[in-house]
Amino acid sequence: MNATALSLVLGAAVLHAGWNFAAKRVRRGGAVFVWAYYTAASVVLLPALVAALIWSDARPTWMWLVAAGGSAVLHIGYGIVLQRGYDVGDLSVVYPVARGTGPLLAVAFAVLLLGERPGVLGLIGAGLIVAGVLGIGSGSRQPSARGGVKAGIGYGVATGALIAAYTLWDAFSVTTLAVPPLIYFATASVLQSLLLAPQVVRRPEQLRLLWKENRREIAVVGLLSPIAYVMVLYAMRLAPVSLVAPAREVSIVLSGLAAWLVLGEAGARRRLVGSVVVLVGIVAIALA
Repeated sequence: MNATALSLVLGAAVLHAGWNFAAKRVRRGGAVFVWAYYTAASVVLLPALVAALIWSDARPTWMWLVAAGGSAVLHIGYGIVLQRGYDVGDLSVVYPVARGTGPLLAVAFAVLLLGERPGVLGLIGAGLIVAGVLGIGSGSRQPSARGGVKAGIGYGVATGALIAAYTLWDAFSVTTLAVPPLIYFATASVLQSLLLAPQVVRRPEQLRLLWKENRREIAVVGLLSPIAYVMVLYAMRLAPVSLVAPAREVSIVLSGLAAWLVLGEAGARRRLVGSVVVLVGIVAIALA
């Protein structure tokens, strides 16, 4: 991976950990919170989208809209499932499990359905991810906490599956379909806001309360999330997705540090060790 792509990916990892930390601080936000930060992101990106469409040398096609629509649907599912996970589980559980599940599913899919053999290093990486996730989910002595950990792992796995889906779709869109990354992501953000709007119309009081209590978190996620992902999309044009995807997971360790040092979550130090193991497993799969 060249220096520019690596810089984009590592910068995106820091921003990604930052906005997930902000999202974790929102309680019972659900689809309304997801709509709020997607809408904030679309407002930020809309001027850039108009400028990009005017100045782009490429001619827009209907396939650009179809590609952005697919991304919007996958990202909506991701946002809602992730936020539900943060409602029932800790950041130091949900985040590393979510980020580690994608590479693990990729290996399982290749072995079981495609008949591929990832080699010793790939299998070691998959084993490390499983071991890291088990380490994250073990060690709680409080029965009520165990339920929260199990639920957090469940939502983390579901989130990871959606991460794997949108990563592959987005990589296909900006490489094979050659949709300009900024136009692609900005269009998807606008579509995300429009698709979720009916959910918000039915809950005006929830939106009012959410804005009153969490306007700062909405602004932080709405700003950092699109910047981070646009950086990743540009990195995908400079380096293979098989290298970009695992490199951005440095954010796993950053989120673990935030959960331990800032949120003071129980067992966060042990979970941080598990997060490091997950990260090493992801790197091993990338190198296989």
